[in-house]
Amino acid sequence: MIYTEKVMDHFRNPRNVGVIENADGVGEVGNAKCGDIMRVYLKIEDNKIADVKFETFGCGSAIASSSMATELIKGATIEEAWKLSNQAVAEALNGLPPVKMHCSVLAEEAIHKAINDFRSKQGLEPWDMDESGEDLHDKVHGE
Repeated sequence: MIYTEKVMDHFRNPRNVGVIENADGVGEVGNAKCGDIMRVYLKIEDNKIADVKFETFGCGSAIASSSMATELIKGATIEEAWKLSNQAVAEALNGLPPVKMHCSVLAEEAIHKAINDFRSKQGLEPWDMDESGEDLHDKVHGE
C-alpha cells in the first residue's frame, strides 16, 4: 500500500494528540471490524473550536486522519467543523488508499459526536449525523 508523504508525516508527527481535561465536547467512535478507535476532545469558546485534541488507536491512516481533521477544525466555528467531510480530510492528506477511506470517515464521525456532546450539555438538540440514518463507516466499507 502506498501512502502519500502527507499521510506519513501526520502518522509520524501527529498534531493535537492528547486529552483535554473538562472538555466541552467528547466524541468517541470505534469499529470492531478494523480495530480503529478514535476519541476527539473539543474546547469551545464563543462558538469556535478554541482547542481540539484526539486519541486514536489504530492504523497509520486512522492516526493521520485524526491529526489532519483536528488541524482543519481548529479555530473554526462549530457549524464549519460540522461540515468537515471525510473527503476533505482525505484530500488534505493528498489522498488515502481506497481500503483506508473508512479512517477519514471515523474522524468525521468522532467530530460530529463531540459537537453533539457539546450541544446536549448546552441543552440543545443534537444535529442529525446522517440524513439517511445509515452508519457512514459501514457505507464506506460497503456493508
